[in-house]
Amino acid sequence: MNYKVQGAVRRNKRNFVIFIILWVILSIVFVMPIAYSIKDATINGIFDWAKFFNGIYESVTHLGTVIGKTFTSNYIGTYFSCLLKFSVLYAIFVLIGLIRTAPKNEYSDIEHGSSDWSKNGEQYRVLSNKKGIILAQDNYLPVDKRGNVNVLVVGRIRFW
Repeated sequence: MNYKVQGAVRRNKRNFVIFIILWVILSIVFVMPIAYSIKDATINGIFDWAKFFNGIYESVTHLGTVIGKTFTSNYIGTYFSCLLKFSVLYAIFVLIGLIRTAPKNEYSDIEHGSSDWSKNGEQYRVLSNKKGIILAQDNYLPVDKRGNVNVLVVGRIRFW
């Protein structure tokens, strides 16, 4: 399971900055007008939908004044309540995206036929890195090795 988390983090390393920047922009441009409109549309505990939608339009067109008014004592509680709900929803969508980009198995991003399966020269207990039958870059099957040195080549050779 650890390879899935590491693979998802490795694939989305650059996207984390984009996720944070998008969250900041949406919390200013999207959440502030909605919180401001919710507070203005609620009169004596009764919510007025017409005033809410009209308030969103006014808030988006005059975003600078809304940003200033949102941090006053009347609106700050509503803003942080809306910001918390938005952040939870945003985090759920980000986690779904990370889960979908996680590798399906441990060998997803390893090239088939390469020596990426070995670590720290482990392949040189069997192979040679200097001379012999070429298997891959810097991997040779030594011909002076004891035991089976048979090689099966799969593919085609073109002659012109």
